[in-house]
Amino acid sequence: MQQIDPTQVTDNFISLIGKEWMLITAGNLSSFNTMTASWGAVGYLWNRPVAFIFVRPERYTFEFIERNDRFTLSFLGDTHREAYKICGSRSGRNTNKIEEANLHPLVTPSGLVTFEEARLTLDCQKIYTTPIQKDSFIDPAIYKQWYGGTHGGDHKLYIGAINECYVR
Repeated sequence: MQQIDPTQVTDNFISLIGKEWMLITAGNLSSFNTMTASWGAVGYLWNRPVAFIFVRPERYTFEFIERNDRFTLSFLGDTHREAYKICGSRSGRNTNKIEEANLHPLVTPSGLVTFEEARLTLDCQKIYTTPIQKDSFIDPAIYKQWYGGTHGGDHKLYIGAINECYVR
């Protein structure tokens, strides 16, 4: 892993998150969980590079994000589609999905977990969080489409300052 300034990343994050996907990981090497996500954003807010992630409260990773001040976003590349599928469809509560996905945890210099397979890792510090609220939608059809019923609970939004960025 080589550390670079976040402004040096040239990837298109719309494609990266929406098509390639990412792993959201929180905790430390002795106790962590990861999940696949295809919703989120990376940008510039409050004079710093930031990442936006959305996690539903029933996800096991939610507990880790709530307990920890930091999280990583790991981008593995399209060649690891099966690992993304496993980490997005199995719960770390009752299975070792890291082993099933053939991923190899790697500790960042700040003590967070990413994976040897990651081609890009963003090390983020939580700076803002808020739950998604039904009454805040301008277009109620969006809420109806993505929340309630069989979709699960309302996401919680986390904004993380990108403190470090690593590439392989």
